[in-house]
Amino acid sequence: MLWAFTKYHALGNDYIVIDPKNLPSPLTTAQVKTICHRNFGIGSDGILLGPLPSKKAKFALRIFNPDGSEAEKSGNGLRIYSRYLWDRKLVGKEEFTIETPGGLVQAEVMDRGKTVRVEMGKVSFWSNDIPVAGPRREVINEPIHLRGQQFTFCAATVGNPHCVLPLPKISADLAKQIGPLLETHLRFPNRTNVQFMKVLDRKNIQIEIWERGAGYTLASGSSSSAAAAVAHRLGLCDREISVHMPGGVIAIEIGDGFAIRMTGAVTKVSDGVIAREMFSASVVA
Repeated sequence: MLWAFTKYHALGNDYIVIDPKNLPSPLTTAQVKTICHRNFGIGSDGILLGPLPSKKAKFALRIFNPDGSEAEKSGNGLRIYSRYLWDRKLVGKEEFTIETPGGLVQAEVMDRGKTVRVEMGKVSFWSNDIPVAGPRREVINEPIHLRGQQFTFCAATVGNPHCVLPLPKISADLAKQIGPLLETHLRFPNRTNVQFMKVLDRKNIQIEIWERGAGYTLASGSSSSAAAAVAHRLGLCDREISVHMPGGVIAIEIGDGFAIRMTGAVTKVSDGVIAREMFSASVVA
């Protein structure tokens, strides 16, 4: 049996979309790892499973990381899923609602599918919402020691956890070295996404990203949302912020109560089918 899929990328952050109707049985962790593997599978930063039924929204969505774990929310994933629904003519120009484990979002497809705007919800900096270990507090400018160095971080959630490190200089190497240590640090009981942030001016920031369950990635919508919210919370940026990443730029608008509106590009890559034979070979973790 062949499983149909569609692949997209959002600024280099790529996802495979699978309609659950095309699956003979629920996806297993091993199957997710194989599909996402760059050598033994199709290769992607995750899998989007939908459309799923919802009592709260027009559509629901499950988001799988390459390690088989599930994400509560993904900004790029939501933009890609919205484009997929538009390509299948399940939505038009009107706004629509998607249910994720991280909450409801509003989405709108524009520019003949090439641009998608998502209302990501409100950012919280409170430790019990994120979560971050310790007493209830807003997690702003807290010290943390890693490999003999002290860093200052802020934590936030936009439906999934984020750790933002404001720094004068950032790099992909730094993200790859320090990101894994922060993702699994004991302060973050559910693990965390990590952003290394450099403020360029009042309207622009630059970030490097280590994504929970996926590793180093070229772009992230929820990371852009969290980093922009932190930059504004610290008084370093205004409410409209362009977030520059290796894969491209996402526009973030910060409303009342740190409500986030995200706008960014989506590109379709391919339609295809997955042969079950792919799952018969062992995959190196």
